[in-house]
Amino acid sequence: MADNIATDEHSATQTKHGIFVWYELMTSDTKAAEVFYRNVIGWGAQAAPGGMPYTLFMTHQIPVAGMMTLPPEARDQGARPGWIGYINVDDVDVSATRVVALGGKILRKPDDIPTVGRFAVAADPQGAVFVLFKSSGEMPRSEPPPPCTPGLVGWHELQSSAWEEAFTFYSALFGWTKDQPMDIGAMGIYQLFSYNGGQAIGAMMTKPTEIPLPFWTYYFYVDSIEAAIGRIKENGGTLTHGPHQVPGDQWIALGFDPQGALFALVSPNT
Repeated sequence: MADNIATDEHSATQTKHGIFVWYELMTSDTKAAEVFYRNVIGWGAQAAPGGMPYTLFMTHQIPVAGMMTLPPEARDQGARPGWIGYINVDDVDVSATRVVALGGKILRKPDDIPTVGRFAVAADPQGAVFVLFKSSGEMPRSEPPPPCTPGLVGWHELQSSAWEEAFTFYSALFGWTKDQPMDIGAMGIYQLFSYNGGQAIGAMMTKPTEIPLPFWTYYFYVDSIEAAIGRIKENGGTLTHGPHQVPGDQWIALGFDPQGALFALVSPNT
């Protein structure tokens, strides 16, 4: 990871094309998942305004992520509980057309969320899923918490079947640029990327062959990695990796929540 993990999506530049602006958990049991993430990450939680069946996860009283029940049609297509990232674009319809032209797919055509914005669900050419999003500007904005605040996302990691091809796609679509490459031995290159030459905010790598499908992982900040690992186990989650120290004096851990969604944690503290 970079020496300083960025949180650009919570900065004044959050309306720029190509920036992650939201993270959403689609799960089979929203009540149980809310308890798990409140206890493990320390989020508050409240129902979204307007009566829609959607939960907002809060840090310092500011919404930073959301949760909804996995739609039946998605389950019928084999979808499992998981986190998905929303990436801001200048125009959802134009970007959706661009996704297809670059070899990706549109899994849900552009549509509107009243008072929130317009979105489309997309997949890159290797199959990793993300959301194109453009805010309507009707929702009030709050001053973002400081970087590294527990509950914020600090890193975005793509495991792809061919990271070089994936980078070409995302670079053309969002303007992402390469940062430093890191040699991780038998696993190959861990290629850091940034927004238009700024601070690195994530990385791409070629996934191990035993992992069937490409996917994005989002790293949530916590107060202490060891304390958070204890909370994962106490609340029915499964630890799969960590604690592990990474460049920049950060500590990480990965696991599955009780419903089977993969998540990751990061902290400057053991």
